[in-house]
Amino acid sequence: MSAPSPRHAAFDILRQVEDGAFADLALDAALQRALLSDPRDRALLTELVYGVLRRRGRLDFALSRCCRQPLTKLEPAVLRLLRLGAHQLLHLERIPAHAVLHETVGLARRLGLERATGLINGVLRALTRELPALPWPDATRDPRAHLEHALSLPGWLAQRLLSQFGAAQACALGAALLEPAPFTLRANRLKISRTALDERLAAAGHETRATRYAEDGLILEKRGPASLPGDEEGLYQVQDQASQLIAPLLGARPAERILDACAAPGGKTTHLAALTGDRASLLALDLHPQRVALIREGAARLGCASIEARAWDLRRTPDFVPPGSFDRILVDAPCSGLGVLRRNPEIRWRRAPRDLQELAALQGAILAAVAPLLRPGGVLLYSVCTFTNEETKEVIAAFLDAHGDFVREDLRPFAPPHWAELFDEQGALRTLPHRHDGMDAFWAVRMRKR
Repeated sequence: MSAPSPRHAAFDILRQVEDGAFADLALDAALQRALLSDPRDRALLTELVYGVLRRRGRLDFALSRCCRQPLTKLEPAVLRLLRLGAHQLLHLERIPAHAVLHETVGLARRLGLERATGLINGVLRALTRELPALPWPDATRDPRAHLEHALSLPGWLAQRLLSQFGAAQACALGAALLEPAPFTLRANRLKISRTALDERLAAAGHETRATRYAEDGLILEKRGPASLPGDEEGLYQVQDQASQLIAPLLGARPAERILDACAAPGGKTTHLAALTGDRASLLALDLHPQRVALIREGAARLGCASIEARAWDLRRTPDFVPPGSFDRILVDAPCSGLGVLRRNPEIRWRRAPRDLQELAALQGAILAAVAPLLRPGGVLLYSVCTFTNEETKEVIAAFLDAHGDFVREDLRPFAPPHWAELFDEQGALRTLPHRHDGMDAFWAVRMRKR
């Protein structure tokens, strides 16, 4: 089988995403097939997929200036090709314009779209001419249009950011969400220190820097030619810095019984095991059996013997656990994922305002289901990788109204002093990529049972 071009492979992956696939899984599957052996081709494929998904709103704004037909009237395959071409013209300066046109029209022919080659060629040529004069909306004069058309956010989300953060911060956050996310590791302290892991990575030719807040984190700034050492040995876990802040805030101790209520794929679960020296008793639950398998695999790789993983739908209280069984509970709840748009760019086009209410109801149901399992005096930590009020403040307010035996705690006394800027005025954790060392946007609050 001959290898497809990176552009052809990107076209196929984008089609799968439009049909409901997750971009990261589709891309990983394509890369694992190893049909693209040249690292440059693999890098181009990754950039094309994630670039088009992240910047779709921006690409469509530019294309609409150069296409006589409304983009909504175009065949999906033709619009997909135009977006691929436009992304290269707008954002991949090392690829000459004539090469972009040649490759895009050639791919259209290979796909049986000969009838559309004239349109594709004409639109991309017009875009090449118009590039210097494209009228991108100004962030100061029209911040909503800037968020939509320059920073590629859907209109409802642009308005949400403006209402919640104000124009300047909304535009800064929108710009940060367009950038690739950092590749961050957590040194597995059960086996190695951050310093020792850093030394091993440096010896293999990789350049890293320590995370500003997370005690065990390393950000990979430049890869060397060799693979990362220590994967099979379980020396590290790939985990964003914001995610690495959650387990320490639970305050878990050895010999305690801990529930990780929505645990897959298990990064926070294994972090809890590491922080307790693998001497706590950890129950990790998740809805899907295949994701429970990921928890078990990760625990085995990292050497975490204290973790038991089971499948359970946490809209109901587990019937195999007596009330008051746990000293601490972590609810890292299913959410809109708007804080990790850099990693899952298709989410920005799939989410709608109605989803937030549905997710808030699910989050409330999970909190209500686990509440009876916490002993008096025990700690419940709620976290989400998003920033919407519906999934953060409103969920917790409703839970506390319905559960008078729980009180909210200020997280600041439980965190190192240099984390101070990560908390809001009520002591909830709120991280934002444009303000806090490039980490994902997370929110967390801690409660204690009377």
